[in-house]
Amino acid sequence: MPRPPDLHVAAIALVRDRRVLMVTARGREVHYMPGGKIDPGETPAQAAAREALEEVGIRLDPARLAEAFTVRELAHGQAEGQHVRMHVFLAETDAAPAPSGEVGAVHWVGTADAHRCPPAGVEVLRRLAASGLID
Repeated sequence: MPRPPDLHVAAIALVRDRRVLMVTARGREVHYMPGGKIDPGETPAQAAAREALEEVGIRLDPARLAEAFTVRELAHGQAEGQHVRMHVFLAETDAAPAPSGEVGAVHWVGTADAHRCPPAGVEVLRRLAASGLID
């Protein structure tokens, strides 16, 4: 059976006080990066900015988002063998993130919280720590 195509998503990495913003969906325990699927005709930066507004109420200018890296890992909660390809953008804002849409809560996390994350989130935490941005 052929492998399913990667899910293409974009997310923001908002870092404050050596922690990165993550969210949980309503009624779920898994921490994930604020982000989601890239819509047809949308750039990864546009998708990241749109998802930031939808999920945590933060308005970001896609032109000011710097792509930090892309991770490819097994997709959490998807068909066996399905991978996610996540474009991660460093974001800066003084705005206070708040849960909205399908998001139930926001969390400031470090590498000690990796056990709460799906594989892509674990890899994001690893890379942010290796860059000296989070603990």
